[in-house]
Amino acid sequence: MGYLKYTQYVYIAFAVYFIYDGVIKLNEGNENYALSFIIAGMAVFMFFFRRKFVRKFDDRNKKQ
Repeated sequence: MGYLKYTQYVYIAFAVYFIYDGVIKLNEGNENYALSFIIAGMAVFMFFFRRKFVRKFDDRNKKQ
């Protein structure tokens, strides 16, 4: 289960990409820029959620 520690960083990569995408769309005048920022916000939320989950999982394994 060591891969759980690293998969959380995929969400940060998605967030960075969608923030970049949102800024580009905003500067071009594209109306769909808000969707990119919403997805980026969800990715940041998922990063912190997964981070907490991994810590909880590790603590449970240490107690056993």
